[in-house]
Amino acid sequence: KQTTGRKLRTMLSLLPLRLSSPVASTLPGAAYLLPGLTRIPILRTPPRASMSAAASTPDAAPSPAAAAPAAVGEEARKEAEDVVVQYVVLRRDLADAWPLGSVVAQGCHAAVAAVWAHRDHPDTAAYCAPGNLDSMHKVTLEVKGETQLKNLAEKLEAAGVRYKLWIEQPENIPTCIATAPCPKSQVASFFRKLKLCK
Repeated sequence: KQTTGRKLRTMLSLLPLRLSSPVASTLPGAAYLLPGLTRIPILRTPPRASMSAAASTPDAAPSPAAAAPAAVGEEARKEAEDVVVQYVVLRRDLADAWPLGSVVAQGCHAAVAAVWAHRDHPDTAAYCAPGNLDSMHKVTLEVKGETQLKNLAEKLEAAGVRYKLWIEQPENIPTCIATAPCPKSQVASFFRKLKLCK
């Protein structure tokens, strides 16, 4: 038994540091078995008088410091809604029947045609500005087939949304819709029920 205890003490003595602990005084040999316990002071933050004052008077206006984070969040939300975006809507039935490259080409045709047709519009100019070329926003969605694509085109037309319905020639097949770049807040409602193209 003594040799085992000596071996244990020898091995534990190789540890770099053994701090005394309250447990060590109550248990013999515990200083070798338990790491030292140190007390870490817990810094308490002072109570926030402004928060309790605001809570007790509901009509009090929030302090500018407290309102700043909310204002920044609201501003970021509005900026996200008003980002200039281009929507591209493809037909799911064609995506299931045609080669992937052909379907992607339809979306590209419609997107480029929509940008070119509305190249003089301020939203398109902003979307294609040199500083924005590497951060364009596009949302690619899908509809079931030709009927749903034509219905969407009619809704966009009636609302005055700038868009291009791409009709593949010489087959004369409507394949895709792309909006001209415009603020998301102005057109998002037309696309909320559509699924992302996968």
